[in-house]
Parts: sequence; C-alpha cells; structure tokens
Amino acid sequence: MYKAPLSKSLLLVPSALSLLLALLLPHCQRFFVYDLQAVKDEFQIWRLICGRIICLDLKDTFCSSLLIYNFRIFERRYGSRKFASFLLGSWVLSAVGDFILVEAVQYSFGITAARNLPSGFLAPVFALFVPFYCSIPRVQVAHILGPLSITNKTLIYILGLQLFTSGSYIWIVAISGLVSGICYNSQVLQMHEVLCVPSWMAKFCSWALEPIFSSSEPTTEARIGMGATVDIQRQQRMELLDRQLTLAQFAHSRRQRQQQGGMINWNRLFPPLRQRRNVNYQDGRRSEPQASPPLEVSEEQVARLMEMGFSRGDALEALRASNNDLNVATNFLLQQ
Repeated sequence: MYKAPLSKSLLLVPSALSLLLALLLPHCQRFFVYDLQAVKDEFQIWRLICGRIICLDLKDTFCSSLLIYNFRIFERRYGSRKFASFLLGSWVLSAVGDFILVEAVQYSFGITAARNLPSGFLAPVFALFVPFYCSIPRVQVAHILGPLSITNKTLIYILGLQLFTSGSYIWIVAISGLVSGICYNSQVLQMHEVLCVPSWMAKFCSWALEPIFSSSEPTTEARIGMGATVDIQRQQRMELLDRQLTLAQFAHSRRQRQQQGGMINWNRLFPPLRQRRNVNYQDGRRSEPQASPPLEVSEEQVARLMEMGFSRGDALEALRASNNDLNVATNFLLQQ
C-alpha cells in the first residue's frame, strides 16, 4: 500500500466496522441498512450515507476489499486527491442512479427493490472497473481451451463477477456504479470539475490522516521464488537479479536525463532483458552475450502505453529496452 493511503484507509476502516457489526454489534446493523424507501417516504437522508459505506454482508466486504487493493494503482498513478474525487463523484452519481433504477424496476415490473439493496461502498468499486478497462493494458499470460486466454486482468474480472452475483438486487448498484464511472471518466457535463475534492480538504486530510495510513517505502529486496527443482530455483534467481539490475539502470538513466536533458539510449545502457548469459555449471565459465539487431516495436503496444499517459518517445524506448515485453516496459515507465 505504498503511496496509497486512501486505498489503505478504505481497505481497513470499512472492513473493521463490518466485522465489528457482524460479530459484536449485530443489533446496530439496522442503522446501516440501505433503505431507499425510508429515504423517499420518511426523508431519512442519513441512510444514504450510512447505508452506502459499510457492508453488512461479509462476502461483499471480502470481495470489495480485494478489488480496492488491486485498484490502488490508480491512486499511485493519479494521486490521492484525484482518486478521491473519482470515488466521490461516482458515489454521488450512483446514488441518483439507484433511485432511477429502483423506480424504473417498480414501474416496469411491479417489483419493489428499494428495501433490498445491498449496503456498502459497492457502487464506487464497480465504477473503478471503467478506468481499469480503459487504461490498464491487457497482457496475455496463458492459453486455456484453445482460443480462451488468461490475462493479467482475468482475476479482477472474476472478483467483480463474484461481487455482481452475491445478491438478488446488487445488479442495480453495479449498473449505477458502472454508468457513474463512465460519466465521470468521460467528463460528461464537466462532472470532474463539479464533483471533486476541494484542495483545502485534500490538504487537511493529508495533514490529519496520511500519517496514520501512510506506508513506508518497500525495500528493493524481493522474495526469491521457490521452484519445484534446483534448476527452476536457479532460473528464478537469475530473473530476479536481472530485473533488479535493469530497474536500477533505468532509474539512474532517468536521473541523468532530468539533469542533462534529451532521450535515453536504452540499448546503449543495457542489453535487452531476454538476452541473458548462458551459464556453464560444470566449468563455471560464462559465455559472452551476443549482440542482437534492433527490435521492431509493435505499434499496438506503443498505443497502449500512450493511452496510459506516456509519451511516444518513452514508450518506444521502453519497449525496445524490454524486448517488446509490455509488462516490463510498463514497470519501467511507472518507476520514473
């Protein structure tokens, strides 16, 4: 949770309150029921706040917490204030969407769903799927059953599907959350300027809450993989060391470019990542790496990196340095 204090607070505080209400204070759960009928008939406006923050179902708490943990990348990329503004905007817009969908269902099918909506911070979580789909590149990991493939985003979509099917009327909250995310992300009617966190509030929260929920920077050491055989473990160690060396050289070259200006000659600084030394374990000698011709960069991968906000020059150089590996190139650019 480094550089993501808001995500950490959303992960810890609502989850702790959900457990507290479920295990120790079940008689207080009635105050956190999301009842739109009471809001409309009895003007219990406070239920819009209490009923849309704390999950009363522990399964929803678990799934939403995992999704918030995976979506913390947006806070790292855009900053806490912009991330909080997106959550606030989608939260407000989805509340309006809930009213509209509940009335439409009751008018069209005669079904009263106003008293059966799930509680919790669910609509903004569904709204985060919109920037996740639009800005995070899809990288294939493995193939299953022929044309079907597993990507780096498959697990997140499975978690979202699990949350979507956890209740009878949660689809209302999910649809209103997705629509609000689309409206806010596409800047319809300048919603991002109207529904945003003021700078003074962001500074106050940063001063008051960030020391509590901030995390220290992780160390450069990472766990070494434990393969099934000695050869696999040795290969995993080599890949780990190669990755650490490449990232260190990337950070050093970035600092030099900021001081001197100009583009980085990636291929001059270090060879492509996949070109490794062949190790002879019998005599202990290593062969010299052989030079490879310049790589042709995929325009589709360049377009994906540019959609994430990086310049075309940086995207080209990162892809050449990583031997057209989109994951590694993305990590390069995010480390700057």
